[in-house]
Amino acid sequence: MSDLFAPNAPAAPLAERLRPKHIDEVIGQPHLLGAGKPLRLAFQSGKLHSMILWGPPGVGKTTLARLMASAFDAEFVPLSAVLSGVKDIRDAIAQAEQTLQQSGRHTILFVDEVHRFNKAQQDAFLPYVEQGLVTFIGATTENPSFELNNALLSRAQVYVLQSLSADEMAQLFERALAFFVGRVSTRQEGVGHGESVGLKPDPQADVLVFTDEAKERVIGYADGDARRLLNVLEQLQTAA
Repeated sequence: MSDLFAPNAPAAPLAERLRPKHIDEVIGQPHLLGAGKPLRLAFQSGKLHSMILWGPPGVGKTTLARLMASAFDAEFVPLSAVLSGVKDIRDAIAQAEQTLQQSGRHTILFVDEVHRFNKAQQDAFLPYVEQGLVTFIGATTENPSFELNNALLSRAQVYVLQSLSADEMAQLFERALAFFVGRVSTRQEGVGHGESVGLKPDPQADVLVFTDEAKERVIGYADGDARRLLNVLEQLQTAA
């Protein structure tokens, strides 16, 4: 089978290439993004505020932070709490100051796995959040009430994100197949019968073909994690 991801194709993972560019493209989180719901209103308000996005992996925390920056034409500065320290925070703040002075653009400082920061590291954000120099968005898989300082929590709205439902995962599955420009297709019966994972190359179309059972198994394995689902599909296509 020809490689779907040829040398001239983007090197970014499928999950990155399918990252929503607009809030209306986001799959899942209707309790936050539906009409009149909190995060939808935050996007429509015209005013940024600091927030904590709490939820399991692969539910859109980073995507929502990036979309917030795009919606407000803000500079997006990401930090990983696993890899960053106080010096990195100071460097990010200096960058925010420079951006404001040079272009007048505000900065969203996004900290992934913010629960990994210790008290001193978390405290380092406070003066700049209070001054309005940066809008702080933290992403965490852990309960913020137990992992984050009260001072930081008091300055940020907490939004709880949920794992994607089976129906939402099926929507994402179909979106991924559509991205493959017709080179991966689904069939209800008669294709892939007897195959160990329920799929096989279609010799006429040079694509992977999924049975309903195989699709359900892939979705079940991903267990509500959009990134895991897309990674599995990418691996299957590459290996076929």
